[in-house]
Amino acid sequence: MDKGRMLADRRSLRFQIGFEAFLKFASANAADKSSIRCPCTKRCNHLGFTIRVIKDHVYFNGILTNYFNWKHHGEPSTMNAASEIEFETVEMSGDVDSEDSEGEEISSDSNEFLRFVEDGDKPLYPGCTKTTKLNGLVQTFNLKAKHGMTDACYSDMLLMIGGLLPEGNEVPASLYEAKKTLAVLGMEYEKIHACPNDCILYRGRHAEATSCPTYLESRYKMGEDQVVKVKIPAKVLWYFPIIPRFRRMFQSTKTAKALTWHATDRKIDAFMRHPANSPNWKNVDTKWPEFGKEASSLSSRYSCWPVILVTYNLPPWLYMKRKYLMLSLLIAGPKQPGNDIDVYLQPLIDDLKKLWQGVERVYGAIREEYFTLKAVLLWTINDFPAYGNLSGCVTKGYKGCHVCADECKPKWLKHSKKMAFMRHCQFLPRHHPYRKQAAAFDNTIEEDVSPSPLSGEEVLLRVEGLDNKWGKTQPKRQTYKGRKEDRPCWKKKSIL
Repeated sequence: MDKGRMLADRRSLRFQIGFEAFLKFASANAADKSSIRCPCTKRCNHLGFTIRVIKDHVYFNGILTNYFNWKHHGEPSTMNAASEIEFETVEMSGDVDSEDSEGEEISSDSNEFLRFVEDGDKPLYPGCTKTTKLNGLVQTFNLKAKHGMTDACYSDMLLMIGGLLPEGNEVPASLYEAKKTLAVLGMEYEKIHACPNDCILYRGRHAEATSCPTYLESRYKMGEDQVVKVKIPAKVLWYFPIIPRFRRMFQSTKTAKALTWHATDRKIDAFMRHPANSPNWKNVDTKWPEFGKEASSLSSRYSCWPVILVTYNLPPWLYMKRKYLMLSLLIAGPKQPGNDIDVYLQPLIDDLKKLWQGVERVYGAIREEYFTLKAVLLWTINDFPAYGNLSGCVTKGYKGCHVCADECKPKWLKHSKKMAFMRHCQFLPRHHPYRKQAAAFDNTIEEDVSPSPLSGEEVLLRVEGLDNKWGKTQPKRQTYKGRKEDRPCWKKKSIL
């Protein structure tokens, strides 16, 4: 008998077949069929019940994963040669004791998700063939978001829909129940209070603070008499944790297969077919070969700034699809964060650091085993002003070119009141005829070679001594003293 079936997910057909065989064996060998020991994780073979009760217990609590020798149900404690051969056919190899079995149990996270999947696949009401409980719930949530429905209105709508459908329908009775269901799917979020001047997030050591430690700005909106009447946060960051959603992605066989496409099915040649062909990706593989051993990457107006992660492990035709774009942050107004965006990126960076080290015991549906989930931030995609805010590089004025940096050749056009950047011919080949045509440009013969972009290490050396200060209120940040053309290229050391 294949006892490995007893370790399969208890909602699968494989487990059902193995468990039925176990129940028949236990019943046939029981001295008292009304008092058979229950092998569920709660009773642990210590109490006796009928077969029917045992069945309910196991499906509800799960079965002991180290229970291979059914000595409490009639199987001899010492296995003969034939049974040893049979035992070797089990998918798990080696002796299994109570200590080792702890590493082989289906995690509570996976169990909860699998229960949700089974629950979500239920028909919306008995006999319904058009939609499931999950589809109906997602559709109502979309309506709530699209039309700005209040929580009370949404709850009343659920009650109305439930009353119109036949008895036994699966419509949640309230917004609270609906949120509990979707939270299991990995759609939970954290509302983190922020200083209205973008100085700090009220998390970690500032979690209990009621005012900004730098500028003493109140955490909450003030009344006309400058008194906090109702605790309404002045500014809120919506953070959508990314690690639970990565876990969910690998628990879908279809998505898990797509996430390993870059390592198993991608055509490798001299062409750029996938981000895995990029220098950044190859640099990670070369410098940290241990990182990518398990094939399983990432990538920013009233004012609302979204920060979206793109999972580049997926095939090129999937990773920009809406369903795979992972919203991680929503920075709500009233002001855009600007250079203070680093303050709001802190929770995301914390999770990215965890993913760099590796999140253990993530269940992969393709191989049906646990692995260590890792992710690395390869690059950011943004417009030029946002690039300046993220990197800390000046993107306008005398040092407005991030490639030339200190070697910029700016010229102020006093009539149009704009900054123009000269010496473009230096980017041409050494003997290009345009380099000698001084009269066609600004009467300068170009002999300089083009500047080389700074490497990451060179950038770090330049920003190492910068003192990052966050916030937009008094006292004002220290201004640069000296000629504008001598202003440094870097404003801060980026959190990235």
